[in-house]
Amino acid sequence: MQTRPFGNHDARVSVIGQGTWQMDGRNDAGAIEALRRGLDLGMTHIDTAEMYGEAEPLVARAIEGRRDAAFLVSKVLPSNASRAGTLAACERSLARLKTDRLDCYLLHWRGRVPLEETFRAFEELQAAGKILSWGVSNFDADDLDEALAVAGAGRIACNQVLYHVQERAIEHAVIPWCERHGVAVVAYSPFGQGDFPGPSSAGGRALQEIADRHGATPRQVALAFLTRRPAVFAIPKASKAQHAAENAGAGDLALSDADIARIDKAFPLGRPKGLPMI
Repeated sequence: MQTRPFGNHDARVSVIGQGTWQMDGRNDAGAIEALRRGLDLGMTHIDTAEMYGEAEPLVARAIEGRRDAAFLVSKVLPSNASRAGTLAACERSLARLKTDRLDCYLLHWRGRVPLEETFRAFEELQAAGKILSWGVSNFDADDLDEALAVAGAGRIACNQVLYHVQERAIEHAVIPWCERHGVAVVAYSPFGQGDFPGPSSAGGRALQEIADRHGATPRQVALAFLTRRPAVFAIPKASKAQHAAENAGAGDLALSDADIARIDKAFPLGRPKGLPMI
């Protein structure tokens, strides 16, 4: 599994990580097995959030006895993102995750609370050792400009955003902004929402042809394409161990320039638009 520097964080983080959105407790055993299999295969980056219901306790069970092997990320809801609210929300997440620290803590999306309040709480949590870095999620380039003005250079570790082969809007402004400022980009829902290109579609055929040349799968090719730039990471969710293993297989898949050009043609970038999010 390839690893890279994660924004301003000292650690190197797996290019392919593990998402937990909609891991809601209906198949705890399968989800835990998938997360553990992912850890075994080097997908150490595990992403969760207070909004995800039962996901944090589930992650706690999956990483029991292996906390130091995981790069653990959680998020505070905008409705809880006042200074006092952020401090309290972090304590609740730590308790649910049964850990004494988060490797990174994110503002889930922008709300009504001034960024100054949230970032002040992040800095207090970091000074106390309860988080080791912090960042944002669902921030467009103009939001990032404001966040940088508030936080100062080198403070924002990452921006987690929607990114998949059929939704490439962040390539216009968000990824270039993050590259200029040393901020990691984390792609959530990297397979879309139940609309991954099927084998009968033109895009699906392109992914399959490339996969066949590499002895890979179309989903592995898609993940490799999304993470082709050094600033970008991806956090696909897997509910079964075999899916986790498939995702991990993208961690060392190197696409050629011709492969990238083929995918770029099959899934055109499109015109600039507002930041997509789910």
